[in-house]
Amino acid sequence: MDGYGAAAALLPAGLRTGAEGLGEDGRAVCEELRLRLGRPLSALLAGREYPLATAAVTETDLRAVAEAATGASLHAATEQLRAGYLTAPGGVRVGVCGTAVMGPGGMEGLRHISSMALRVPREAVGCADGIWPALTAGGFRSCLIAAPPGAGKTTLLREIVRRLSAEGTRVAVADERGEIAGAWDGAAAFDLGPCADVLTGAPKARALSMLVRAMNPQVVAMDEIGGEEDASALRAAAGCGAMLLATVHGRRGESLPLACRALLETGAFRRVAWIEADAGRRRYGVERAPCA
Repeated sequence: MDGYGAAAALLPAGLRTGAEGLGEDGRAVCEELRLRLGRPLSALLAGREYPLATAAVTETDLRAVAEAATGASLHAATEQLRAGYLTAPGGVRVGVCGTAVMGPGGMEGLRHISSMALRVPREAVGCADGIWPALTAGGFRSCLIAAPPGAGKTTLLREIVRRLSAEGTRVAVADERGEIAGAWDGAAAFDLGPCADVLTGAPKARALSMLVRAMNPQVVAMDEIGGEEDASALRAAAGCGAMLLATVHGRRGESLPLACRALLETGAFRRVAWIEADAGRRRYGVERAPCA
């Protein structure tokens, strides 16, 4: 099943029929399926939402998607809901909004779910072909992938992991949200090659520490550097001799988040790969890291 099919399969029957009515061209570029209480299902195509021919989304629909995403074990997904998402089969990430339940330690969960965003996962084998010579000139070096939301950072990271692994490089992947490998019940939905080891579900910083100690990786990979905790874990991994592969929200020519700038200043990353997206078309490039 392709990524769009995996996302559509989470929908209850009435909404699924509307999703299946989207043409092949639309499915090929669909980034997300979005549900909002009292509104029709919509598809995010090239950065713009288009309503699909369905009835208004109900509370029952939203609950059904949550149950499908968790294998009818919504109670077991409390930690994910605290972070505002659910991980579903096939590498689909379900963003969730509603009413926060607050407690002494902060947010404890969500109730009265009001909207969901089903991110369509893509396996784009070959998307790194054009930049592979630049990424591996003189051997692979630690690389930061920078791009705006929805431009394909995770897809490119997954392809780089797959190619490194296929060449015999040991790659340890901290897959907190299950989007890189798409693992469900231990089985990966996406091919990461023969030499990749994946830890799914643990916070990225903690996962990196565990992977470095336990799996003797040559490269460690994580998606979306979130702050100083992630940056510190990457610095520690580099200090243990591992090369780094990570993504961050950013645009070419613009300042990156503070934690990433600090990493670049230490020389932790030697190259920066960037993605530019325009009307569904993507351009890739590789540059020397500013402080390399």
